[in-house]
Amino acid sequence: METGIEKPDFMKTVREAFALEDVDIRSYSPLALAYIGDGIYELVIRSLLVGQGNAQAGRLHQRASSLVNAGTQAEMAKKMKPMLTEEELQVYRRGRNANSPTMAKHATVSEYRKATGFEALMGYLYLEGRTDRLLELVKLGLKEELCDTKN
Repeated sequence: METGIEKPDFMKTVREAFALEDVDIRSYSPLALAYIGDGIYELVIRSLLVGQGNAQAGRLHQRASSLVNAGTQAEMAKKMKPMLTEEELQVYRRGRNANSPTMAKHATVSEYRKATGFEALMGYLYLEGRTDRLLELVKLGLKEELCDTKN
């Protein structure tokens, strides 16, 4: 449903506030996309958890940590992969295949690579201003986990 009201684009607002030039995000490395995607995904999860009601910070952190990790992100990527457009799939693959200098402590190499692809896609969608699509994919990937976060 189109309302005719332009939705705020946070990254656009940041660019304007700090007088940053527009950059073609297709030129960004997949690890740069994953870097911002990691932060955006964590912000979505924290917003979701806080939005469910007041809770102790330690409990919020514990719940967030169960959703913001390579294993969960790899599972989410698996769930959402069939729903990706060709463009999104290409971004995911670039992230998954990127040669990262670091590794997750509690994940397999395969999980870590899939999680990096997931984060790259999140970063790409965020920088493109496509937050509706980003949230749609996160919601799809978290279907079962959303029920568990209320415990």
